[in-house]
Amino acid sequence: MIISQLSIAPVGKNTSLSKYVKIVIKTLNKNKIKHETNAMATVIETKNLDELFKAVKQAHNAVIKAGAKRVITELKIDHRIDKKATIKTKLKAIQ
Repeated sequence: MIISQLSIAPVGKNTSLSKYVKIVIKTLNKNKIKHETNAMATVIETKNLDELFKAVKQAHNAVIKAGAKRVITELKIDHRIDKKATIKTKLKAIQ
């Protein structure tokens, strides 16, 4: 299982990014990607890199399609293969 952190932000737009965050969330939902959005980023859970990269590419392009002329996309990947890791198990480990 792959847990990743995604942040997609248009550069040179208004100070509010909520419109674009909603677009990213809608794209992830459309692809049936498990995710949790927090105040700074969206945590994504996928089975493999292909699924992750496909979803990130679609979300990135959706922000451009929404009018952004420049986009910065940050992706942090935790690919653990020694045991099953999910968003839920990672959170449980710190409680």
